[in-house]
Amino acid sequence: MRVISGKYRGLKLTPFEGDDIRPTADRVKESVFNILYGEIAGARVLDLFCGSGSLGIECLSRGAAEADFNDASARSAAIARGNLAKLRGASGYTVTVGDYSAFLSRNKKQYDIIFIDPPYASESGRGALELIASTGALKEGGVAVYERDRAFEGEIEGLKKFDERRYGKTYVTFFTPVGENL
Repeated sequence: MRVISGKYRGLKLTPFEGDDIRPTADRVKESVFNILYGEIAGARVLDLFCGSGSLGIECLSRGAAEADFNDASARSAAIARGNLAKLRGASGYTVTVGDYSAFLSRNKKQYDIIFIDPPYASESGRGALELIASTGALKEGGVAVYERDRAFEGEIEGLKKFDERRYGKTYVTFFTPVGENL
């Protein structure tokens, strides 16, 4: 696992290991960041199910102004903190431990980009999208990126699905607040 582009390009990140862990493949990450290319510089980013922190770190490498990392696992958060420590001179980030719903319920910030990459077996992603919509955590013009093992079905009130891509067994779905013209 490595940083693909930007200031920290090539930096090797410590992965979170285990049988139930599935880090975002470099090929998928590169494709997602090609889609988000014009959205990252100066952005406020949330890596909600951060794991090792690779998605938020990629944003910091590409010029995001701020990144918040959250994971329910203290072990994941520790790995993310360790990876962030490798970014010499980086600032503008926080790492918290807690359930996604508690984080979104107490959060007062609005984000330009929110990554939602929960364990595939859970339905936490849909719950996170619903809370993002109801709390206004995604600012107007912002993008929520949801990674999972199957195509997204149904709708989320307050969010509009504007793109979905398949990379092998991985699906990445992109949402924006209702009313956005994308």
